[in-house]
Amino acid sequence: MHKVLSFGIPCYNSAADMDRCITSILEGSNYASDIEIIIVDDGSTRDDTAEKADAWEARHPGIIRAVHQENGGHGIAVLSGLREAQGTYYKVVDSDDWLDASALSTMLSILRGFEARGTRVDLFISNYVYEKVYENKRTAISYRSALPRKRVFTWDEIGHFRPDQNLLMHSLCYRTDVLREANLPLPAHTFYVDNIYAYVPLPLCHTMYYADIDLYRYFIGREGQSVNEATMVRRLDQQFRITRIMMEAYHLYSDVESVRLRSYMMHYFTMMMTICSVFSKLSDDESMPEKLKQLWADLKAYDEHMYRHARMGALGILTNLPTKVGDTVTIAGYRLASKIFKFN
Repeated sequence: MHKVLSFGIPCYNSAADMDRCITSILEGSNYASDIEIIIVDDGSTRDDTAEKADAWEARHPGIIRAVHQENGGHGIAVLSGLREAQGTYYKVVDSDDWLDASALSTMLSILRGFEARGTRVDLFISNYVYEKVYENKRTAISYRSALPRKRVFTWDEIGHFRPDQNLLMHSLCYRTDVLREANLPLPAHTFYVDNIYAYVPLPLCHTMYYADIDLYRYFIGREGQSVNEATMVRRLDQQFRITRIMMEAYHLYSDVESVRLRSYMMHYFTMMMTICSVFSKLSDDESMPEKLKQLWADLKAYDEHMYRHARMGALGILTNLPTKVGDTVTIAGYRLASKIFKFN
């Protein structure tokens, strides 16, 4: 049967979490035959992830497929799911996250309507919710103030995105062929590849639809999670690697035609440079200040227009203040922003 939507679920030693994730998709779709779930076992060794994946496929043939590969990291698992996908649309759901049943039912109704009418939509956008399970708190991120609702639109119709409204992997569902055309440069064994996923394909998306539904439930707060502050400090070299890939993906002011999309992407990229700047000050690694200096120098050499916007704007100035006092002010500002926007 034709598949409307493929879900890719990267799994690495995910036995403790994957059942909730998979069940949420099956129940939310009412076990529909026009969806598929691709479980990508990324070389799991410490638990029975591989066996569970095979068992799920055996219980739901035609809906669930298990793919096994040598460990390559989250990005390679995302690409493996994309390679296998048969659906018109593709959405990534991390194994420790889940989808809201009612919202998923709404999403599928909308996508099926597009298929029935022959309407081409390159990107489907929905809300996501930070689920801080250990604190019994949740924070919903919506795009009501930034995007048109209940109609197909283009980048020239988008509004202003607040700092907490970046389009993340959790909020995106791409048309599969558009995502493949993007030839995503996702490096192996590297965290934070979701930023590339949420950035590089955007200029290839010409039509969008925003559904104001709280679909994706993003589990946050687990010790050792990639967005945990201490973990981000330890993995700062990987953050630098991802930021360089994004930097080199486009000369934004010549490659991106839509002014509003260019402005959004410049804002997103500036946030990546800001993260590198802030966490360099939080790190005890004495080499980090020089690495940060080199990153800014490389950006200036690559594209001086992008450099000026990132470095000479408010965020660039406030997160690169000179002296130890400047470092203290930068860190204090980051702590305040963390409390306001609840991003980790």
